[in-house]
Amino acid sequence: MKNLIVTFILLLSTSLIMIAQNSCSVYYPFTEGATAEITSYDRKDRVAAVVTYTVEEVRDTGDALVATMSSQIKDEDNEELAETTYDITCVDDKIAIDFKSMISPQMMEQFGDMDYEVTGSNLEIPNSLSVGQSLPDADLQMKINMAGINMNMNVAITDREVTGQETVTTPAGTFDCYVIRYTVETKMGMGQRGTALQWIAEGVGMVKQVDYNKRGKVTSKSLLTAFSE
Repeated sequence: MKNLIVTFILLLSTSLIMIAQNSCSVYYPFTEGATAEITSYDRKDRVAAVVTYTVEEVRDTGDALVATMSSQIKDEDNEELAETTYDITCVDDKIAIDFKSMISPQMMEQFGDMDYEVTGSNLEIPNSLSVGQSLPDADLQMKINMAGINMNMNVAITDREVTGQETVTTPAGTFDCYVIRYTVETKMGMGQRGTALQWIAEGVGMVKQVDYNKRGKVTSKSLLTAFSE
């Protein structure tokens, strides 16, 4: 179970990456074919996984733009672990990332053909950010039936705040970023609570993230290691 929660955190850290800059979306690409590679490292700076995001399709629904995203996860040996797709909606002055993207595809493979139900609220990023700004919370609830045994998974992302502006250099380049801090709490048989700092840049999305446990120690980090559109 611990491994499932760790995998979930990895996906959460990187599901905020890709969504091209246009009149609707400022911070995340909505260009078909745009790709981003995020490399995640454990607390000892060893490669834990590499996630490649691709904008597969962008469609206009009349009220909003919707981008269909695919993500492919590989381990440190370049072996594919899992893949998934989800939608990101750009409407008015913000984007909304489908709350289902918070579920790791590896976790879903563990559930196989089990019955489950997922509900929640999407993760929103406004086009206009400023230091000190508070951002909306997001959450996910998942009910799973495992051979007659019911299990629940609950995820809460709270206390989201823009805490500063910094210039960040990664293998993909140098970016001017806003820093967003948030708290994430996951419960699935056992509970896990921590905080994260995330750096996002215009037209690119997330370029760096550092995750901390409840004692304030670094548990993992993720960096944008390649980007194209």
